[in-house]
Amino acid sequence: MILQGNNIEVMPTLPAGTFNTCVTSPPYWGLRDYGLPASDWPEVTYTPMPGLPPITVPPWTGCLGLEPTPEMFVAHMVLIFREVWRLLRDDGTLWLNFGDSYAGSGKGAWSNTTAQKEVYVPVPGSTQTKLDKTPSGLKPKDLIGIPWRVAFALQADGWYLRMDNIWSKPNPMPESVQDRPTKAHEYVFLLAKSERYYYDKDAIKENMADSSIARLSQDLEGQQGSDRANGGAKTNGKMKAVGKAYSFKRKVNEGDVPGQPKQHREDREDKEYYGSRNKRSVWTVATAQFAEAHFAVFPEKLIEPCILAGAPVGGNVLDPFGGSGTTLKVALENNRECTIIEMGSQYVEIAQRRTATVQPNLIF
Repeated sequence: MILQGNNIEVMPTLPAGTFNTCVTSPPYWGLRDYGLPASDWPEVTYTPMPGLPPITVPPWTGCLGLEPTPEMFVAHMVLIFREVWRLLRDDGTLWLNFGDSYAGSGKGAWSNTTAQKEVYVPVPGSTQTKLDKTPSGLKPKDLIGIPWRVAFALQADGWYLRMDNIWSKPNPMPESVQDRPTKAHEYVFLLAKSERYYYDKDAIKENMADSSIARLSQDLEGQQGSDRANGGAKTNGKMKAVGKAYSFKRKVNEGDVPGQPKQHREDREDKEYYGSRNKRSVWTVATAQFAEAHFAVFPEKLIEPCILAGAPVGGNVLDPFGGSGTTLKVALENNRECTIIEMGSQYVEIAQRRTATVQPNLIF
């Protein structure tokens, strides 16, 4: 389902507890002017980080991402995701893609706005070019830390901050910098409403490395083992490679950790850790080029694990920043229902075309 409108106006019209998960990528602060009508934002009070005092930002009229300060942008993010919280089930999750920017850069314009097709080019005289290039308290060249500012503010607002997945880009945008590494990553934060939440780890397991498979295939009984474990102080036999017959269901001389159960216990379910492994937190996915948009959209392969792990087959996915419909397309292909909200009519048209003939994957 595609709903056209401002998400701060559309979301309050939707019933609470509808969605299993939210997968989205909001506008990044100060990096792009989408040419959308200005929104009226109310006064917002939020806590920037657990343990810090709350701050209040005044009412403002303008486009999300073009706020005059990072603090106001974070406040508007908190406001939006308070409504997302209401729309999620109690066991719901939020997968939030964010990139960062630097103080003192990235706000300039080119006179020829059509020559560069790989990145967004500001229009001379646009709101973006008039933003303060160095926010208060920061220095030119400082990494602003917008993703973490938003993540900590959401954590302080009640969300469980569970993981800072790294989107590693093998084909990052070239940079001319000479005094730092080229940025080749963004974040995909996993947040949850509750301590216990829906997360299908089996749906997104990844293949083990060949070296791990070779190690797990060894004959443990025939191994000589090593005396080097624990600095040579191991007292219960030589250290051997862990094999598939040796899961966490076994008796091990394990020290006591206050407040934590022993990891290896004879009463644990017997599992063979062989062939696949729990998904890691660094996701290597190439950036996606999309001919109909003037800038890159987030890749389908980036958000597929979020949808598979965050919602069961037949479940409901939300994207309040629907854009060109990537979340909708991937959700439908994987037999999930999806609602996206998009303000720009041009992007609604693109999303409609992209999802008009989607064929769900067959489930056997």
